[in-house]
Amino acid sequence: MSTPDWLLRDEAYAPRPDRDAFIDRSIHGLLGLLAVLRRRTRDGELGSRIDPRAALAATLLLVLLVSLSHSMLFLSCVGTLVLVVLSLHRGEVIWDVVKSSIAAGLFTLAIMLPSAFWGNAAGAARLTVKVLICVASVRFFSATTEWRRVTRALASFRVPDIFVLVLDITLRSIALLGERSLALLHALRLRSVGRNPAKTHALSGIAGTLFLRSRQMMEDMQAAMECRGFTGAYRTVRAPRLRVFDCLPLLMGALVIVAFILMGA
Repeated sequence: MSTPDWLLRDEAYAPRPDRDAFIDRSIHGLLGLLAVLRRRTRDGELGSRIDPRAALAATLLLVLLVSLSHSMLFLSCVGTLVLVVLSLHRGEVIWDVVKSSIAAGLFTLAIMLPSAFWGNAAGAARLTVKVLICVASVRFFSATTEWRRVTRALASFRVPDIFVLVLDITLRSIALLGERSLALLHALRLRSVGRNPAKTHALSGIAGTLFLRSRQMMEDMQAAMECRGFTGAYRTVRAPRLRVFDCLPLLMGALVIVAFILMGA
């Protein structure tokens, strides 16, 4: 029996090229988000040695005093102190903090430009500097402290349990759904052969799958909470004593308070 001609014919299939820029940007964005949520402080790093309660208290105090200040001298001193502390960390943390603070400062400056043109240049500059310092301080705290330690510190400060619960569940859900959506985007890219004129249908399918998955996750978590008798109260173990490195943010907070009083900020 002879072999059919169609079976011996070469298949010269050349799919039409298509752009996957949106999928690539979505994958890179999700990878960056998951990297932030999974961030771990390195052993021996300054952020891993400091108690998150002391760091959180110093950060909140600095933001409060900077927001209340009207003196550029005080703001300059605090900004210098933040830069000195930031310079003690690795370049990855420095770039993360500088990038976020500069973006917030430029946005504030763009909003305050009309006020500067109408004769309030000093107020516009002061507000821009305040935003730079506050965003840099908060971003520095989040870049050097793990999220699980942040929620533990909030529970130690007697923050309402509902707030800690919502924050904890939100971060965990974002991480789990981010992994799921990342797998779906990789599958979509691998199965996309040739030109796909209906990209919105594929993305809507991913969105629908994520919605169903999130609903199932929330129902499973509610059932697990009921089975384990969770009442919504976060009970923290006995707080450890403050160590030598924990005095650094407290000392920085004391210096900021003294400078605020002496400079009449």
